[in-house]
Amino acid sequence: MEQYNDEIQLKDILIKLSDYKAYLFKKKFVIIALSLAFCVLGVLVAVTSEKRYNAELTFVVEDPTAGGGLGAMSGIASQFGFDVGGNSSTTFSQSNVLELLKSRGVVVATLMTKTKIAGKEDLLIEHYLEINGIKEDWNKEGVFTPISFHDKITYIHDSISGNIWRSMVEEKLVVEMQSDEANIISLSYPSVNEELAKQFVEVLIDQMSKMYVVHQTAQANNTLDFLQNRADSIFGELALVEEEFAKVKDINQRIIKASGRLKELQLMRRVEVLNTMYLEIIKNLELSKITLLNNTPIINIIDKPILPLKEDSKSNALSGFLGAFLGGFLSVSFFVFRKLFKDALEEN
Repeated sequence: MEQYNDEIQLKDILIKLSDYKAYLFKKKFVIIALSLAFCVLGVLVAVTSEKRYNAELTFVVEDPTAGGGLGAMSGIASQFGFDVGGNSSTTFSQSNVLELLKSRGVVVATLMTKTKIAGKEDLLIEHYLEINGIKEDWNKEGVFTPISFHDKITYIHDSISGNIWRSMVEEKLVVEMQSDEANIISLSYPSVNEELAKQFVEVLIDQMSKMYVVHQTAQANNTLDFLQNRADSIFGELALVEEEFAKVKDINQRIIKASGRLKELQLMRRVEVLNTMYLEIIKNLELSKITLLNNTPIINIIDKPILPLKEDSKSNALSGFLGAFLGGFLSVSFFVFRKLFKDALEEN
């Protein structure tokens, strides 16, 4: 009996499907007309949409754990008891760089950099506001009084730059690995102005490189500053002691007894000690300078965007296909729900 009921239910479902198929077939001309209308609409949107240019930059991040020349110099320095900052931290690991390039600090620092676009040199954020018509919208809506980022930065400026950063990261800026096998990272940004797109990605990677240099060489610079200050201090003290030693030696030329030459002997020993200390400090100072020079930027650029940039326009054929698909889907859905509602009313 249960098997019989299942057969009846399956038969009912097949009858219903056949009924809906016949109903939709009767409406085929309406469905086709709506699909064509949406297809034309999709093509029109693609044709009339604003042209955008995509600037793409590729780079690699060196392995911070690789020793190389810097590791060798650090090993030599360690023999003298000095740590010159040769040990790299993981702050700038490859995975972290993907997120750091999107961080507010790096993006805002990029926007506050002066660049030349269309022959006009200005802050990148000023170019952005002008090219995207944001200042013009402010004037029309009367939201803000004229604001310039050349003035003293206030909370309003911070709010505007924060909104721009959020818009860039959420909608436009793309940082991704090109493939799982290679360690090449791709950085891309689209804009209605190709010069703005190119300048932004180049300055952004430059800001990241500067951040790395400051971070990576901080310990080495601290060591270098300490050694330089110590060398200057010892050299100044050595010069004073040598001068005093020379005066005492001139005075003691006729003195024969050792007790009378005691001051001279003490100063001579002081000169020798300071001279030895100064030579050791100078040796370590020069070694620290060489080590610091070996701290090369962790980001190596492979390809930079070259003008003219490729237009990142929507494909007319793809837009038309998507429009036709959407039109067909909506029309079919409309007729199906219409019949469902009609059948439900008839059963009641």
